Amino acid sequence: MSKTLHLSALLLLAAGTTPAFAQKAEKTETKTTTTEKKDDEAKRPPLPDDKTITQTARIGGRVVSYKATIGKIPVRDDKGKEIGQVVYTAYTVPGGDVRRPVTFAFNGGPGASSVYLNMGAVGPKRVPFGAQGDAPSDAPITTDNPNSWLDFTDLVFIDPIGTGFSRSLVDEAETKKAFYANDPDIKYLSKVVYDWLVKEGRLRSPKYVMGESYGGYRAPRIAYELQSQIGVGVNGLVMVSPYLDPASGDDATALSPLPWMIDLPSMAAAQLERQGKLNAESMAGVEAYARGDYLRDLMRGRSDTQAVDRLVTRVAELTGLDPALVRKLGGRVDTRTYLREIHRNDSTIGSIYDSNVTAFDPFPWSSQQRSNDPLLDSLIAPTTSAMVDFVTREVGWKTDARYHALSYEVNSAWDRGKPDDTPVTDLRKAIANDPKMKVMIVHGWDDLSCPYFASRLIVDQMPSYGVAQRVHLNVYPGGHMFYSRSDSGAAFRRDAMAMYGG
Repeated sequence: MSKTLHLSALLLLAAGTTPAFAQKAEKTETKTTTTEKKDDEAKRPPLPDDKTITQTARIGGRVVSYKATIGKIPVRDDKGKEIGQVVYTAYTVPGGDVRRPVTFAFNGGPGASSVYLNMGAVGPKRVPFGAQGDAPSDAPITTDNPNSWLDFTDLVFIDPIGTGFSRSLVDEAETKKAFYANDPDIKYLSKVVYDWLVKEGRLRSPKYVMGESYGGYRAPRIAYELQSQIGVGVNGLVMVSPYLDPASGDDATALSPLPWMIDLPSMAAAQLERQGKLNAESMAGVEAYARGDYLRDLMRGRSDTQAVDRLVTRVAELTGLDPALVRKLGGRVDTRTYLREIHRNDSTIGSIYDSNVTAFDPFPWSSQQRSNDPLLDSLIAPTTSAMVDFVTREVGWKTDARYHALSYEVNSAWDRGKPDDTPVTDLRKAIANDPKMKVMIVHGWDDLSCPYFASRLIVDQMPSYGVAQRVHLNVYPGGHMFYSRSDSGAAFRRDAMAMYGG
């Protein structure tokens, strides 16, 4: 398993397994034949027609009236046969101003619906999840989201096939080929964006693509596909805790220091936060060490005992781990060990998505973790219940189909191909082609599923494109879903408004 875990990277919601399905608990699988699945597909009732209601929310200090729509877009193969149906949630402010932007939002996994960005980050309503103290049994009651973006952009949240209520209409083998692989995923989702724009008459509007975790892998690729193949220009990209370079987190080669370099700053950030000392200034010193003395001492190897001593002392100080343990690990602290050992004294375990969000370890004396990620397990109930209640009761889009906030089946079936830096390659080409395209990458300091330092290194290696800072990187207190903290969510909103020109 790769050291950097992803629900690919879910929420990886992300990596290796991949984030959101990182540290998935063992379970018994029931095998279903392809014939049985085809029979089940044929028996399923059709999804309802699009349904729209009017709602209001207090956002940015004023009441915003908007249309909330649950709709579906057919996915067709090259011969025109309908092979899938993508369900989306759109929030639009009436007025017909062609200058009003529209933002298309994707979560990750693969296997995650868009509910996390919708009801956690930028949608007009939110339900608490993802922060210390939130529990699965909390009432899934939504409230106005003061950090929503709806006052300055319309929002369209898209659920890929196999997530939310979106579904395939073909057999298992064809489904995997058409939907559950990196490249086909980009092609059909890009076409869904185009189809929505045509359906709603919004091709003249400014267009933005937003993606979280594996959605951050999708976003630059979708933008380039739209720009270069479909013929739709994208005005801006927002990548939230993105899974940009799968190869950088792979420790399959014993010579690569990148996995250890990338994770160390996020471990240090969590320790600084526990001490009440986390800020950009303190992290600047950590980053300088990670790409400087740490890297040099790591590559000197065990033959240089002074280098090993320096490494152990500094890493133990930065992470808060026992120096004896750090020495056993050779200064190379893997995430699983860190998440258990840093909270060992109180019998809790930290989340890969935010190591300072903890739950009691159900098997504290086991040599290995035997439970799923604590944050991942805790968010399924509130997000699923809140979304289904909104769709079926508030909007009145009646269906008895199951809603998949996270699909382990999709994640397991996904063909990840060879890990490479395709998202970064497509990002480079897209912004080289369009000097007006705006790009913002955002992270939480404490995230170990998609560590911010990977994006820092990637951005620092990109060309300047003739300007001082073509790609903006912002880091906030919190983890993978830093927006679950109200202050970080507010800072994210302010940075986005500046980017959109609001």
